[in-house]
Amino acid sequence: MEKAELTALLTPEGLRLLDAMPAVESSDDVARAVTRLRRDGHSPDLVSAVVGQARLRTRAQAKFGDLAERMLFTRAGLEQATRLPIAARHAARFRDAGLGRVADLGCGIGGDALGLAALGLRVTAVDADEVTAGIAAYNLAPFGDDVDVRHGTAETADLSEVDAVWLDPARRTAGHTETSRTRPEDWSPSLDWVFGLARRLPAGIKLGPGLDRDLIPDDVEAQWVSADGSTVELVLWSGALAREGVRRAALVIRGGAAHELTAEKDAADAPVRELGAYLHEPDGAVIRARLIGEVARSLDSGMLDEHIAYLTSDAALTSPFVSTFRVREVLPADPKALSKELRERGIGRLEIKKRGVDIDPATLRTRLKLRGPESATLFVTRIGTRRTAILADRV
Repeated sequence: MEKAELTALLTPEGLRLLDAMPAVESSDDVARAVTRLRRDGHSPDLVSAVVGQARLRTRAQAKFGDLAERMLFTRAGLEQATRLPIAARHAARFRDAGLGRVADLGCGIGGDALGLAALGLRVTAVDADEVTAGIAAYNLAPFGDDVDVRHGTAETADLSEVDAVWLDPARRTAGHTETSRTRPEDWSPSLDWVFGLARRLPAGIKLGPGLDRDLIPDDVEAQWVSADGSTVELVLWSGALAREGVRRAALVIRGGAAHELTAEKDAADAPVRELGAYLHEPDGAVIRARLIGEVARSLDSGMLDEHIAYLTSDAALTSPFVSTFRVREVLPADPKALSKELRERGIGRLEIKKRGVDIDPATLRTRLKLRGPESATLFVTRIGTRRTAILADRV
């Protein structure tokens, strides 16, 4: 969104038009809405802002639920925003540590600040982009004087009256729409600056889950977070926000339930064992946190291969930290022979998972020419030097 569009939108006319808009889900919906609003005589800036916001509000339902209908967004800001249930869990850590005033540096559209303010914390929210700061101010306006939104950089923010900081460094090039990833030294603020601040004040630092682990300081808690099967972020906690004796954590959120695995350090992997009656796929947060061994021991399972993140067992056990499958049989890995075997079993719907092999599941699915009423899951992986296809059913 450009500044002129935001200016046009933040008027009684603009907000009334936006609130009256139906859901905008497709390109056809966009075209129809633009045609109707232009026909009614609205300015190009206002039409662009209203239709763009209506479409973003529809997309934002996944992160913000019904609250999305009362918020404003930029495309980049929505993509980078923390899901509201996760933001609430982060905010609870500040509250439980007795930290009453928090600076949200790089606040974006205000998703994390919403979580903080909703738990009664006072928030200073800062963003370097003027339009984004304006949108954050709109989204956080219901909290009144408890939230102060400022346009400025993290490096120049006044932190003299805050107890702790939440940092979400800009890890992409500047912009409200299409952006590209940058290196840690080019982030805004830089990772070195962020770590320096985290040594002076209790801090929560939101980063991408794929951050090079060698960059993680030894004196912080590293918590990887997944939501509904997707690993969404890594949070580094320092000072009073880091839990005693915890250096590695995997927070797994599925639906409305949250489960966490914690440890003092990376867990040793479980021994390799032969394929058993069950195959377990660890959650991405567990893999990133290198806590697969902890899960393996709780399931009485072993590694299928020392380099592949699949577990196997004969015990009829599962946990929130894995997806569990009952093994049917091992099939030929050659696509032609595999296709024949699957057709003989009447399998027409197939979930394909792969690790350690260079295949494209979509291409393989086409080559298999599936037919039939049955469904199953196919794992294509490597055990030692051998490519293996394992047919299984979700438990």
